[in-house]
Amino acid sequence: MTPEEALKKWWGYDNFRPMQKEIITSALEGHDTLAILPTGGGKSVCFQVPAMLKDGLALVVTPLIALMKDQVQNLAQRGIRALAIHAGMPRREVDLALNNAAYGDCKFLYVSPERLSTQLFRSYLGVLNINYIVVDEAHCISQWGYDFRPDYLQIGALRRDVDATVIALTATATPKVAEDIMHRLSVEGRPPFRLLRSGFERPNLSYIVRECRDKAGQLLDICKGVPGSGIVYLRNRSRCEEVAAMLNSKGISASYYHAGLGPQSRSERQEAWKRGEIRVMVCTNAFGMGIDKPDVRFVVHWEPSDSIESYFQEAGRAGRDGLRSYAVLLWNAANLAHLRQMLETSFPSLEYIEDIYQKLHIFHNIIYETGEARSLRFDLDTFCKQWKLQRAPVHYAIRYLEQAGHLSYTEDAEFPTRVRISVPRNNLYDTDLPDPRMIPLLEYLMRNYPGILSYSMPIDEESLASACDATIPDLHQLLYRLSLERVINYIPSERSSMVYLHHDRLTPGNIDLQADRYAFLKNNAEERLKAMEAYVTDNDECRSRQLLRYFGQEESHDCGTCDVCRSHRNGGGEGTTRAALKRFVESHPGAGLQEIKAWCSNPASGLPSDALEVYRNMLDEGLLS
Repeated sequence: MTPEEALKKWWGYDNFRPMQKEIITSALEGHDTLAILPTGGGKSVCFQVPAMLKDGLALVVTPLIALMKDQVQNLAQRGIRALAIHAGMPRREVDLALNNAAYGDCKFLYVSPERLSTQLFRSYLGVLNINYIVVDEAHCISQWGYDFRPDYLQIGALRRDVDATVIALTATATPKVAEDIMHRLSVEGRPPFRLLRSGFERPNLSYIVRECRDKAGQLLDICKGVPGSGIVYLRNRSRCEEVAAMLNSKGISASYYHAGLGPQSRSERQEAWKRGEIRVMVCTNAFGMGIDKPDVRFVVHWEPSDSIESYFQEAGRAGRDGLRSYAVLLWNAANLAHLRQMLETSFPSLEYIEDIYQKLHIFHNIIYETGEARSLRFDLDTFCKQWKLQRAPVHYAIRYLEQAGHLSYTEDAEFPTRVRISVPRNNLYDTDLPDPRMIPLLEYLMRNYPGILSYSMPIDEESLASACDATIPDLHQLLYRLSLERVINYIPSERSSMVYLHHDRLTPGNIDLQADRYAFLKNNAEERLKAMEAYVTDNDECRSRQLLRYFGQEESHDCGTCDVCRSHRNGGGEGTTRAALKRFVESHPGAGLQEIKAWCSNPASGLPSDALEVYRNMLDEGLLS
């Protein structure tokens, strides 16, 4: 089967996107390959197609639990079996998944990076027929990356034990990061990596940067002036809810999304937005990863991101269908000052970090020289309340403990509903059940979850609800009532952060916090912040050129559609012209195009000859209603 035939058979597409075929061909030829594709470039196909064309399974290393679950589900819908192993799974479930991967008809095994070094995982390496090692979000392995994760360093050790071709993928690698990725993933005796980089240009995406105080007004103008769906990114969860409420009050269909919502609410809102029932999603960066909605017409950043990498990735979710779309960044001096403050907060002192290390163990009643390999459910708010600490510095202290290799920290991990049937099988049908739907429910559980009479097992609520002809809320009620009847033990699903301890608790003074690395990371964060500040304040160079140069693409041309290019095209005085036009429109409600034309061409208005073009640009950008 050719790659094109595989693409058609399992994905239903006739043609590859730019650079996909080159990456697939490189992997099929056995070359270790680093692929840099911008957001929306179709990275998953680049490893899924070659994996389907070779015997064995692809081992996919990714830090994103939600993304791995989505991909496992999407592959299952295409008739392809895939499994996932991530933080929060009990040892028995991990063992079962690895056994199925080794001896079942499985093509993809998704694992979180902290699992790579565990004894249980490594015990299966000899029987896992791995055809490719796939490194998703590969920038996480680089010390120069904006999201470095020490657990990713285990991939280098894995390569010494597994003879398989590597496919590394990322959307946001600078030249320095790309070089570091290839260095860390290389092994002696194999040819050097192939670097395949797609161009970062997005000719249909107009980058607009606006310095403003009235952000709500700007957002309303954009929503009214640009038809179609949109995303609004903010940092603060409560602010997301406020902005969504404001849009709804103005007649614009909006909802909010952040990590504080339950899994069902998040799933329902995400699906409603994808179907177009919700027009604008107001969200934190918890939203968007792995979502391929092609017709997003605008992405608005309420404030600057803390790095060009994260901004570029989020802005790139607009216009994946190739039609004109807008990435609008709103900012003011207070935002830049806040970013500076965040930088300081995100690097608490090493003494503070060591204190948090000890308090974390005390919080979980772990004594010295114990605790290695323990997985701990961790509630940050409860922890801070007990120790009377501020939330932000504690969060970043734990993140640095992860950077230093002492633990792994997963925020907002999902723990699925778990059920154990507590009535012996022989007595089950003699039990008087109050609802007839409980019979097919129990039969489905026994048929699809071997061992459920002996062990508490995670269940798939959607398939169980469908089998019982019930909604998810109805299913929860049925399970709850069965637990009251003492027929089952029922543990509802929940979300919690998870801490995984890499070693026994150390005594004070013996914790290696790597002071040199601390200084290195802080300096990197400072450089990324300076790059973001330069991007929002530089009104002389094309926005697209600025972004492309940051990612190492020196050969480029002015996009012609960003706010800087439009300003240059209009003689450099567009800011004054825009302000005058806005004042005129606001003071002449209902003014038609002819009235606008007459005013623009009147010498007494003091406007330049291209004022009408500026007016049309403002309409395109949604800045005039």
